[in-house]
Amino acid sequence: MLIAFDSTQQALRAEMLLEYAEIEIDICPTPKEITAGCALSIHFPEEDLSMVKEVIEQENVEIRGIFKPLQSGYEQLEL
Repeated sequence: MLIAFDSTQQALRAEMLLEYAEIEIDICPTPKEITAGCALSIHFPEEDLSMVKEVIEQENVEIRGIFKPLQSGYEQLEL
């Protein structure tokens, strides 16, 4: 799974919060298929999706969206 952001500030804030919540994450470049205002995205395991959503909502992190990789690109999930 992947979180895309509109600002680097929000990406770095999310990184800190998710690491604090002990969620396994990786910072990566935002894929070209996803239009976002920030070149950084965060990869995380699908089994952590509910916990990631909870952290984002509780901490009011501004995100472009959460995306699931597909063979043909990415599908944006409902929040």
